[in-house]
Amino acid sequence: MSSEEGGGQPARARRSLLAKFMLTACAAGVAETVTFPLDLTKTRLQIQGEAVRHRHRDDKTARPYRGMIQTAIGIVKEEGLFKLWHGVTPAIYRHFVYSGVRMVTYEQLRDSVLRKDEDGYFPLWKSVLGGMLSGAFGQFVASPADLVKVQMQMEGKRRLEGKAPRVRGVYHAFVKILSEGGIRGLWAGWVPNVQRAAIVSLGDLTTYDTVKHFLLRNTSLQDSSLCHTLSSICSGLVAATMGTPADVIKTRIMNQTRDKQGRGLRYKSTIDCLMQTIQKEGLWSLYKGFLPTWTRMAPWSLTFWLMFEQLRKITGLSSF
Repeated sequence: MSSEEGGGQPARARRSLLAKFMLTACAAGVAETVTFPLDLTKTRLQIQGEAVRHRHRDDKTARPYRGMIQTAIGIVKEEGLFKLWHGVTPAIYRHFVYSGVRMVTYEQLRDSVLRKDEDGYFPLWKSVLGGMLSGAFGQFVASPADLVKVQMQMEGKRRLEGKAPRVRGVYHAFVKILSEGGIRGLWAGWVPNVQRAAIVSLGDLTTYDTVKHFLLRNTSLQDSSLCHTLSSICSGLVAATMGTPADVIKTRIMNQTRDKQGRGLRYKSTIDCLMQTIQKEGLWSLYKGFLPTWTRMAPWSLTFWLMFEQLRKITGLSSF
């Protein structure tokens, strides 16, 4: 056997993995750009309420809470239309890495590690395990970009409050975080971030994969755009419902001011943030931003999955 023949299969496997990664990243980038204003609105809503009782204790007319539409309109009026996309660059970086890594990891777990049953069916428990592991791993790798995104999204609000800006752009944000907290500083808030990603990936990947193949096995639907659309709608709803509480905690930890050692000044840990949030604002505060999260997840999932499946078809890869 020649060296070309002997090394042909591994080379093809590597090219296939790279192709899947690039297709995923491309679809995720487009979906992120289209739906980013909703992500910005969600982040602002999740931050509102921190220390609000102290700040507005004597101000009976203060109204720190605004709904999704009012918040979006307020951003446009107070900061300008294009501020709805402030922080989109690190968000695209984040999804380029996160989505690419988690999708490739999930497929490898499904097809080569956990494996389908003899009848070609991937059991739900394996799909749950694969979805959580792939989401956690992908988010850990992409956590620095997510940290920069959250901080950039809050810059407009800080300026309106008369506070000095923390970051001037993506490069400055990375340099500032590195100078203040070192390499570890880039992974500030990674624990709730990874926890959230595992839950969201469980809701998104597991739901899409399970619903899609359930429809293909039990209905007359073909592996077409209609089947992909129905599956993506389900995955977006489940992901938003399961991931919003973890997202609120993650956002608050990432946005807090830190000391010279990189330690948070408001929250000591994920549990501390969770307890403070519930005690000061109530249990339902964990679902702040749910509407924009769901409103964003629905078109994001639809855009991503439809484009992802079509790109795979066009390039000759098998359907997901």
